[in-house]
Amino acid sequence: MTDRTEAIRARLEPVVADLGCTVYDLAFTGGSGRPTLQVVLDRLGGLDLDTIEEATRQVSDALDAVDVLRGAYTLEVSSPGLERALRRPEHFAGALGSTVSVKVRDEQGQVERVRGELTAADVRGIEICTDEGPRRVTFAGIESARTVFTWGPAPKPGKGSKPGRAKKEVATS
Repeated sequence: MTDRTEAIRARLEPVVADLGCTVYDLAFTGGSGRPTLQVVLDRLGGLDLDTIEEATRQVSDALDAVDVLRGAYTLEVSSPGLERALRRPEHFAGALGSTVSVKVRDEQGQVERVRGELTAADVRGIEICTDEGPRRVTFAGIESARTVFTWGPAPKPGKGSKPGRAKKEVATS
């Protein structure tokens, strides 16, 4: 993260803490004309729309009060979602036991995608249990990473009642 991003994080942490939230991630997107500041918040138990709406107001007021962005910008406040980016060591620690997809670059510059269960995270890196066995990856070797949401089994066709159809009553005598 850049110094500017860290300054913004430091400014916003106490603001969103009053709502029971933490700043999960910050990112600037867009060109130099009108950048977009993406503020991703998280909270134990998840975020509802009312909290995101209130957080957006408070974050906007806090940023405008100190003019930390100097100029026009677009503000986006959201939750991390089901498939969340993993960028900081604490993100990985919070995702232990989850299925992850990690883009890894080795010393020769070769890039590969590693997928499996995140089984360990410490100050040096992570361990992923893959189909081929455990794989240790340093943070320096991680290009990008995210959690992977796995859908449960789909209901079988023809099972259950169909909408709009009444069940037939069977008369017994």
